[in-house]
Amino acid sequence: MICEEYILASTVEEALAALASLRGEGRLIAGGTDLMLQLQRGERSVRCLVDITRIPGIDEIKLEDSYIIIGAATTFAQIERSSLIRQRAPVLAEAASWVGSPQIRNVGTLAGNVVNAQPAADGSIALLTLDAEAEIANLTGRQWVPVASLFVSPGVSRVDASAEMITAFRFRAHGPRESSAFERQARRKALSLPIINVGVRVLLNAEGTHVRDVRICIGPVAPVPFRAQQAEAALRNRAIDEDAITEAVEAAVLESKPRSSLLRAGKEYRRELIRVLTRRALLRAIAAARG
Repeated sequence: MICEEYILASTVEEALAALASLRGEGRLIAGGTDLMLQLQRGERSVRCLVDITRIPGIDEIKLEDSYIIIGAATTFAQIERSSLIRQRAPVLAEAASWVGSPQIRNVGTLAGNVVNAQPAADGSIALLTLDAEAEIANLTGRQWVPVASLFVSPGVSRVDASAEMITAFRFRAHGPRESSAFERQARRKALSLPIINVGVRVLLNAEGTHVRDVRICIGPVAPVPFRAQQAEAALRNRAIDEDAITEAVEAAVLESKPRSSLLRAGKEYRRELIRVLTRRALLRAIAAARG
């Protein structure tokens, strides 16, 4: 048996109280697409699973003021289909469409993707691109923290999944002259780890001629989801032309540190993919922001 006990929590507080009573021997579960495999392989062990999918509002997508708020148990299929996400944060909708297979997207959740803390997790790369925050709840209360601060190393998150939980994510919805894009290359189109994935967000001036702000995130080129800040600096406040795009792309290649991998190909090929995918994502995001 994978666990001795299974609890269906009806509130966040009930879920946290159950975890506290289990003293480290419990884990939250929503989709379970990563956790169930880890339990079956013996990589993790628990006495009890606490199911959060019955908590009201935990799988909602909504717009409040200028922020999009996504419940932690929202599935990738919901995100992929959301007209709000597709229009006001397309990088996340595009990233969601790449996750696993339709069956996995129907149950896999955004919070699970983040807590699993893989450097190339499509959801995490998109959230980093959006400068998203996560609401962390424990028995002492709730607080919003940057998603970027949650990653420690491959497979290790700062969220203690045996004592606390992510309840929601939030990020600013795209406004006028702003858009984003996601690019990914893998050995096949589904059920395959990305060789390289790239998320880009751009904000242009009113005329659409200059980049006011930009965010470029790449995986897996570091132990955690990586933000290419030198590439951003090379493009920020620049006129949009071939020289500016090329300078930013080459900066992204230089500051990324891909390794050769039997699963993901050689580092030279992966560097070239960074060059191709970063340029492609930038051009798509700029075109969308202008249009």
